[in-house]
Amino acid sequence: MSLLECRVAALAVYPVKSCAGIELTQAQLTPTGLQWDRQWMVVDEQGVFLSQRELPRMALIHCALRTSMLELRAPGMLALHVPLAFDDSGPPLRAQVWADTVKAQDCGTVAAQWLTDFLGRPARLVRFDPRRQRDCDARWLAGLPAHTAFADGFPLLVTSTASLAELNRRLHARGVAAVAMARFRPNVVLDGLAAHDEDHVRGLRIGGTASGIELRLVKPCGRCSIPDVEPATARVGHAVSDELASYRSDPRVNGAATFGVNAVVVSGQGSMLTVDDLAQAELGF
Repeated sequence: MSLLECRVAALAVYPVKSCAGIELTQAQLTPTGLQWDRQWMVVDEQGVFLSQRELPRMALIHCALRTSMLELRAPGMLALHVPLAFDDSGPPLRAQVWADTVKAQDCGTVAAQWLTDFLGRPARLVRFDPRRQRDCDARWLAGLPAHTAFADGFPLLVTSTASLAELNRRLHARGVAAVAMARFRPNVVLDGLAAHDEDHVRGLRIGGTASGIELRLVKPCGRCSIPDVEPATARVGHAVSDELASYRSDPRVNGAATFGVNAVVVSGQGSMLTVDDLAQAELGF
């Protein structure tokens, strides 16, 4: 076991699951991850979540955090504004994200029509009910309590600049253009680790002992087709998945190609993470 010094190179949140993210210089840590991350979700008529896997066009929906509103913009559409404050006056519904079914709040007919018009199929916007708790998969937690909102399964995703550089080196060798980190939708990007060292990080302390922020990296992130979606155009290729499959098979997740590691919050809820914060990564091979 060893300690490596690194720093926070980037922070991002994705207020609406599978829509474009927001890069931040500072973000508050909550028990379910960074504030506002995956608090909203797009669902179909049965309440099942929709994502870029079947609707790459969702990448073109951009979010902005205003004083009291979440603003959604998309090509050819007027801006949609949704209150940031949770409103329990809307009709509750049951929403499904992977194998979990949770109670959520419907965001209304205006939001539903906006999404339906842009995506070309019936869709609704729902808000995670903060009075509810969606537990993370205990098989990966070693007894730690952890829960999340509408993220796939865990509060945070951690990647590193070196891992992206290694992928882009390999893509360049095949004559493929470099890709941006946005394709992998991380919350915390670290600088100072070797390529894919995050695979072996157990604990991560950020901002020194005074901040009290400690994360536990628990599960490698098996990648689906979303990294093959170009965020700026929503065009779908296959080069990223092909390249990851050639060198990133991980037996811990049944041989899936991985990039980044899911993390849970051990301590520091309510503290602020800031780009350029120093961090200590505890490596355990």
